[in-house]
Amino acid sequence: MTITPSLFLRRALLADAVASAGTGVLMAFGAGLLTSLLGLPEMLLREAGIFLLPYAAFVGWMGTRARLPEGLVWLVIVGNALWTVASIALFVWTQPTALGYAFVLGQAVAVGVFAELQYMGLKRPIEATA
Repeated sequence: MTITPSLFLRRALLADAVASAGTGVLMAFGAGLLTSLLGLPEMLLREAGIFLLPYAAFVGWMGTRARLPEGLVWLVIVGNALWTVASIALFVWTQPTALGYAFVLGQAVAVGVFAELQYMGLKRPIEATA
């Protein structure tokens, strides 16, 4: 089913895109520096950052569309929820520094908030236009 996204949903998607692009650039190009600061594997940081760059472009594109397949919005919401869970699970396999814990928890909370905002935006009725 195709939907007309509310302004709220479009803004939530665009905010996700901006945050993902910034984090992606930081992680993709700064993985070498970040690994010593965060205590996280360099390859994990770099690959996650590289993943975030096309993701950010895709979600940014979604945020500019007048019509969207509802399934794509659900894909982003579920993907963000899974990223949040996977971020917390990361603590089982890694031993980050205190800054690393703060970084992972901070981005997990932010991504979880984006998932919630996008869900709210999906369920929000379209604003009436005059």
